[in-house]
Amino acid sequence: MDFSISEEQRALVDTVRRACQKEFAPRAIKYLDGTWPAENMKTLADLGVLGMSVPPEYGGSGLGILDTVLVLEEIGKVCYVTAMAVLGEVGTQTRIISTYAPESIKQKILPRVATGEAILAICMTEPDAGTDVPNYKTNTVIKGDRIIINGRKTLISRADIAEMFVVFTRVNGVAGAPGIGCVLIPGGTKGLVAEAKYHTMGGEYLSEVQFNDIELPLENLVITDNGLKKLMSAFNTQRCLNPAICLGLAEGALEEAVKYLRERRAFGKAIGDFQGMRWKAADMYIQIEAARGLLYRAAVSGKQFPDPTLAAMAKIYTNEMSIRVTSEAIQVHGGYGFTDEYPVSRFFRGTRYGSLGGGTSETLRNFVGRKLVEDMDLASGVLGMQMF
Repeated sequence: MDFSISEEQRALVDTVRRACQKEFAPRAIKYLDGTWPAENMKTLADLGVLGMSVPPEYGGSGLGILDTVLVLEEIGKVCYVTAMAVLGEVGTQTRIISTYAPESIKQKILPRVATGEAILAICMTEPDAGTDVPNYKTNTVIKGDRIIINGRKTLISRADIAEMFVVFTRVNGVAGAPGIGCVLIPGGTKGLVAEAKYHTMGGEYLSEVQFNDIELPLENLVITDNGLKKLMSAFNTQRCLNPAICLGLAEGALEEAVKYLRERRAFGKAIGDFQGMRWKAADMYIQIEAARGLLYRAAVSGKQFPDPTLAAMAKIYTNEMSIRVTSEAIQVHGGYGFTDEYPVSRFFRGTRYGSLGGGTSETLRNFVGRKLVEDMDLASGVLGMQMF
């Protein structure tokens, strides 16, 4: 078992880290008011980061999920808002388009994603249904070679600037899981309304999006048959990329804590010389490395999309670990950690999103628990779960 990353991956991480430390970190605080990190996105587009999930034939690099995890982790170390903005370009929505959309749509949108010109939004959550996808009410009706979409989504990122909306929808009113599909709606389409913005504790804005008798060509309905399974398989990517940001936030908090332990003095010596503070740092680092092992393993577990059980476990642990570690980093900083002038408070606020988006920890625990209870062969035990 080889736990090292390749020379190419190391070079990618080093390149992104230099930009993050030199450019992104000094201006991260200004994005707390919801300002779109346009400068950072331009830099990342120039570095090729925004095209990581775009196939080469459309101007991207078509890199794997682990490469994307490594990049989001590095960005998360300095700026949650920028990491979330990048997630919208390299995550599930791009992979759904590149995997399932017709060629005409791929050629139109994917090259613009790679250059940073086109922003994508994914629309899943509804006012009465979040993780409960089979009970979504947004509906798409097929009428000949046209489709009509009606419904409402909420807590949607980038809705005010998105050029394309990737929308989970019911098709022809078919109830339950069999009726779930996916439609692509261009920004600015008649009947598309984004309003009622919510400012989050992490800094970015979320919106409510309405679809009022939107009419589009049939080709914009990109997933119908077996739609829920296809969509959730693709969404396992998000269950690796969401915790990648949380892992980065935890690492950034640890790096800031170590810096503070070396510089801050009390009772005539650096506070890092006290055993209690060293134990805090050690526990933070142990938890980070445990999460890294789960997450990296999940990221490389599937041919096209990650293994769902590994992705769920990695997300649960990494999300919750990051809350503990960033909170402890605030404790290390004392009263200063409670202020915006020190980045650890921003890191803590950012981590709180992790266990809410992309499947709550409660839902994913149910999924993992069901897998164990129903599938474990007691003759072979844990190894029989085929996770190794």
